[in-house]
Amino acid sequence: MIKKWTAALLAASLMISPAWAAEGAGAPAAPEVDAAACLLMEKETGTVLCENNAHDKLEPASVTKIMTLLLVMEALDQGQLKLEDMVQVSARAASMGGSQVYLKEGELMSVNDLLKAVSVASGNDAAVALAEHLAGSESAFVERMNQRAAQLGMTDTCFINCTGLPAAGHLTCAYDIALMSRELILKHPSIRNYTTIWMDTLRDGAFQLSNTNKLIRFYEGATGLKTGSTASAQFCISATAERDGMELIAVIMKSPSGDIRSEGAKALLNYGFANYTLMDVYPGQALPPVEVLLGEQSQVQPVLSQTSRILVEKSRLNQVESRLDLCENVEAPVEAGQKLGEMVITVGDETLQTIPIVAGQEVARVTVGGIFARLLRSLFMAG
Repeated sequence: MIKKWTAALLAASLMISPAWAAEGAGAPAAPEVDAAACLLMEKETGTVLCENNAHDKLEPASVTKIMTLLLVMEALDQGQLKLEDMVQVSARAASMGGSQVYLKEGELMSVNDLLKAVSVASGNDAAVALAEHLAGSESAFVERMNQRAAQLGMTDTCFINCTGLPAAGHLTCAYDIALMSRELILKHPSIRNYTTIWMDTLRDGAFQLSNTNKLIRFYEGATGLKTGSTASAQFCISATAERDGMELIAVIMKSPSGDIRSEGAKALLNYGFANYTLMDVYPGQALPPVEVLLGEQSQVQPVLSQTSRILVEKSRLNQVESRLDLCENVEAPVEAGQKLGEMVITVGDETLQTIPIVAGQEVARVTVGGIFARLLRSLFMAG
């Protein structure tokens, strides 16, 4: 038998944050953005809050380097690279045009400084040096980029190089950029050590770096991530920012100028931080123990299988409720983690999330001898 309880949701760590939400009835209207395509995504849940032409295939310019950075960070986490490893610059890496830190053939630079050069100055030469060091050649590295894109569900993406320099067929879309941006900042938060740098130096202070992403200095909570521009791609950005524990990803593609690109990203982020909230969810009451039939213990304590946070429109906070659907009893043996019910989180008539409720510990089935001993105890106590 299933018992049901419905209660107003207990919310801790409420995080009011605006979002670009053209999703769902009654969602706030999204701002107008001067760009061929744009999108706003919330990092933790991956919810798309607003989009326009988000699957149109366009040139990403140096926003491409988000995937380059992702593969390097994954290699660092897997122990294939170390920040202090020294990379020898090839003639090909040194020959890269566009944005660069003017690496020389044969020059040695650490992975740490090359990451800085890519993240802050968008150095094409630094990106190729890292790619060659990690995969043996840029072409081999690009194969890895496309494989990783496929794994992330980036179905509108084809990488031809690791830099974003113009190349026939080198295309992606705003949604795919958000996917790889989310993977980078969600799984590798230490990338902020590089993407939040406003000004720094290389070569013991001899070479000055200044971030191509002006939001880092001028937008509250900015955490990155990557700009890009070429004559054909025009001005692109994946802009990330965090306030009160919620991080948003604003993607702008093919905007007519750098300033318009930045203003568009700010409009999306502001919209995000004004209209949505992330909140931790808990049951509206303590979870009651479940009776165990034929168990060595008579009860088992149910627990939520996971903690959870949900994204809610600020205007609908008072509509958030939780419902517990919990079994009345269960027959032994009971395994730890065995499902006993679920907690359903709703906002109005919409189900936002269903979280399994499971046994907090195992309960063995009582033996025949144990049953006999219980019978004797009950008879003795009755006497």
